[in-house]
Amino acid sequence: MLVRSNFNLSKKPYVLAMKIGQFVHILAILLLIIGFVQPVTAAENETKDAATAFYNAGVSLLETKEYERAIVAFDQALVSNTTMIRLSDALLYTYQNKGYALIQLNNYTAAIQTIDQGLALYANDEKLWYNKGYALSKLEKYQDALNAYDKVLQINSASQQALNNQGDILFQMGRYQNAVDAYARANAIEPNDSYSIAGLAKARSAAAGAAATANQTMVIILVIILIVAAGGMIYYLKYRKPPEEKKAGKKIIGKKK
Repeated sequence: MLVRSNFNLSKKPYVLAMKIGQFVHILAILLLIIGFVQPVTAAENETKDAATAFYNAGVSLLETKEYERAIVAFDQALVSNTTMIRLSDALLYTYQNKGYALIQLNNYTAAIQTIDQGLALYANDEKLWYNKGYALSKLEKYQDALNAYDKVLQINSASQQALNNQGDILFQMGRYQNAVDAYARANAIEPNDSYSIAGLAKARSAAAGAAATANQTMVIILVIILIVAAGGMIYYLKYRKPPEEKKAGKKIIGKKK
């Protein structure tokens, strides 16, 4: 009995060891399967979501200022299945980044076309409107640029950059007092901003000069009017014909014989 008892006691640890070993082997196999399946799944997802891969490539190229290659990558993203990048902001960023890259290449017309495509989907995106305003100003389409910056300010009334840019455009258009107002609003948002301070001083000086010129012009016009009027009066008094005087005397009526 004692021997059998010892045998039975010695057998239990052995059986337990066998079970642990089997469990370890099974766990190792599962880990191998998981390690194999995950890369395959990731590769499949990457293959299926080409738009994300192209978008990421475009962002990397943009960071290294390889603008032409970045544009190609963004175009590839846009012609791919955009389902996944639509679920995040990546599709919006694709339009933003492509438009920005085109602006850096001074291709403002193409930039506006890309931005308009983005605005068709994201009508209230501040950055798209801002970049459109910038591109339009470079094409000297000043009123359209002002309208684009107005949209920016409707979305974000505290956009100091939009106000400064509006000030620049209004100054170029000779609308100095309007430029003063734009720079003043920008300066109110950030009082220490050197750009808006300089713009405000420049616009105020131009507005004052324009007002002085306008006053001088008005004085000159009034003087000319007075000179012309005086000359006309002198001419009238000197050269006018006096009225013919009536001849005195009675008319003699002949008598019949």
